[in-house]
Amino acid sequence: MPGNSQRKGAVRKKGKTTPAGSGGRVRRGLEGKGPTPKAEDRPYHKAYRRRGPDEPGKTVGGRLRTRPGTRAANSVAAGSDWVIGRNPVFEALQAGLPVKRAYVADGVERDDRLRDILKFAAENGIPLLQATRTELDRLTGGAVHQGVALQLPPFEYADAEDVLDDALDSELAPIVVACDSITDPRNLGAIIRSAAAFGASGVIIPERRSAQLTAAAWKTSAGAAARIPVAQVTNLNRTLKRYANAGFTIVGLAGEAETDVAGFPGIDGPVLVVIGSEGEGLARLVRENCDVLVSIPIGSAVESLNASVAASIALYEISRTRG
Repeated sequence: MPGNSQRKGAVRKKGKTTPAGSGGRVRRGLEGKGPTPKAEDRPYHKAYRRRGPDEPGKTVGGRLRTRPGTRAANSVAAGSDWVIGRNPVFEALQAGLPVKRAYVADGVERDDRLRDILKFAAENGIPLLQATRTELDRLTGGAVHQGVALQLPPFEYADAEDVLDDALDSELAPIVVACDSITDPRNLGAIIRSAAAFGASGVIIPERRSAQLTAAAWKTSAGAAARIPVAQVTNLNRTLKRYANAGFTIVGLAGEAETDVAGFPGIDGPVLVVIGSEGEGLARLVRENCDVLVSIPIGSAVESLNASVAASIALYEISRTRG
């Protein structure tokens, strides 16, 4: 009967409240998410799964070919095309790294850094694709992503012949930088940044035994990798000979050399500066293909300089000597 408190369901249980309307809650959940992604970019949309392999050996229909935790999966997580973690993602966005896709996990706990990421993405028109934490685990190979990840597009390397042609067309005596087995991507990024700062026409790196334009190199270059051409060559020694035949003075940095970097013959003309590896310096064949070996005078208390530091000093000295 009405009012009978003994009847099951007649009295609302203590502590229960009316469910919140969807309006405000959904609006808050969508704040800062940026433009709505295309259907084929949403991990759980059928258009996304129909897209097929995203990149060879990486993902198929939004899922990795490998199982998280395996050696192959971990190599994907540490590869050149992913930036994971809240601080690295925010720093990568601020540094202007090119973004192929940006992911945020559903229901991830928000803190100040995540709010910074959402705000930056919204203000700069970067769509954030939503995925479950499990899906994001698969995409990043089981790495600790903290609910956010960026996928970078493959870097588009320039052609060494195009760099040569552009250098020869320059009104000023051109400078080109070549890296001989620079294996630390942060050193590579710093060298690219210095090359851009001192007006170099381009940077040349070998395909093998060399750091590539990974996220770490992009970040260290502070965006310079987008402003100066970086060429990748199969044979560095052949490239050095090609530039020498075109009139460049091939200058190798070597700590034991007796010629000062600020006074080598040919400094006023086209110059290609070769930076040796962090540990071994210039390879034997590279040395033989150099017209002159130069050094940076340093105190006896220090054995050598970091490769990127040496590159910066050498480029500064060449620019200063030229006036």
